[in-house]
Amino acid sequence: MAPATLKTRFAPSPTGLLHLGNVRTALFNYLLARHGGGVFLLRIEDTDATRGEERYERALQEDLRWLGLEWDEGPGRDGGRGPYRQSERQALYQTHFDTLIQRGLAYPCFCTEHELKLARKAQLSAGRPPRYSGRCYGLDPETVRAYRAEGRPATLRFHVPEEAQVRFEDRVRGPQQFSGADMGDFVIRRSDGTPAFFFSNAVDDALMGVSLVLRGEDHLSNTPRQILLLQALGLPVPEYAHMALVVAADGAPLSKRHGSRTVQELREAGFLPGAVVNYLARLGHTYESNAWMPLEALARDFAMDRLHRSPARFDMAQLRHWQKEAVLHGDEDNLWSWMAAARPGDGCRIQDWVPEAARRDFVRTVRDNLTLPGDACVWARRLYAETPDYSHEARQVMAEAGAGFFQAALECLGPGAEDFREYCRAVGERARVKGKALYMPLRAALTGQTTGPEMARLWALLGTERVRRRLQAGVDQLAA
Repeated sequence: MAPATLKTRFAPSPTGLLHLGNVRTALFNYLLARHGGGVFLLRIEDTDATRGEERYERALQEDLRWLGLEWDEGPGRDGGRGPYRQSERQALYQTHFDTLIQRGLAYPCFCTEHELKLARKAQLSAGRPPRYSGRCYGLDPETVRAYRAEGRPATLRFHVPEEAQVRFEDRVRGPQQFSGADMGDFVIRRSDGTPAFFFSNAVDDALMGVSLVLRGEDHLSNTPRQILLLQALGLPVPEYAHMALVVAADGAPLSKRHGSRTVQELREAGFLPGAVVNYLARLGHTYESNAWMPLEALARDFAMDRLHRSPARFDMAQLRHWQKEAVLHGDEDNLWSWMAAARPGDGCRIQDWVPEAARRDFVRTVRDNLTLPGDACVWARRLYAETPDYSHEARQVMAEAGAGFFQAALECLGPGAEDFREYCRAVGERARVKGKALYMPLRAALTGQTTGPEMARLWALLGTERVRRRLQAGVDQLAA
């Protein structure tokens, strides 16, 4: 008998834009499926009509595609287990509700939210964990009919015997055991008729053939309830794995205040998808290699036994590190498009500065000095403006070199000056300087900075006439 196909899933609720914690869950499920030659499923959990919005569903699909996380089954890719939006599966849920009711495993609960709140408060005051008392369990049929005739709203609860025991092997956290006495009877259908998360999430995993549920550890307490539901319905129970959550640098829950951003915000800021996936793949998971890897390699080396049990701390500096790596490994044409699509706050358009014939050379020259696309526009102006904007450090270096140095540099701009190293040799001999005293003043005068791309590459982009004008500007500035 052939082994069952591995199937993982990402099941977001479209109630907002995707943040890094959610995207990491999607990424890990994608990598796990690709590693095992399995199926990656996307399901939209939109049963809460008051919160879900169609625009957020479109946005999350756009985010996943931008990151390269194409799903094998889900919206737009029917695998025979759809529909893949929970709002379109209500009739199916009703069938399973009816099954539980007929078997005496689910019952209507007429308790109001106020009554439940008072009961929880009393339990906490007595030092007991809050759980439903079972007050409506076993109501006689006449009372139920009378309550319904009065128009009292009712939820549907699943009955959990106190003696029930749920044991399962968590693929990350090891053996787990839960007691029915600690769970209480829980709501599986809200009073408005929509299914609760416990129910629709578990039923859909079973019916869609999900074999491994990989999700955050905040769902660990949900798992025994969902296992009981699936067993009661005679549905297959998947394996479960609960990974540690992502937290801020100070250990607090990751939030916008702690630097968390949505995928859309990162994309608009100029981060590359390769940077995001390389960072997130290592956020709570260890790779043997710390080198930049394409998505295929990240999947090949992904392993469940390398998932961490302790919280993963988000570090913006690490994301920026992987952004620089993504730029270094980027295709030149794609990087130019990335630069050209950016609109820095000052309105700079890089295509207005860099001549078309020089674009590939420009990318090769400045890529080591880029993090975000706005950095490229800064270097474009430094290279192609009439004169550079001198930094304080550059002015100091030029002043220390003196006008005589730049006069010697101008005099060496003759035949053979096209080769930067030959030119520097000639300037060094004439000005009687070498090393830093030779190269630093040239860099300062030609770029307005004391650090930057390799000078030989910059030299070729600047051209002899622009070099001449900038050296003359250096002489004029020192003479003023």
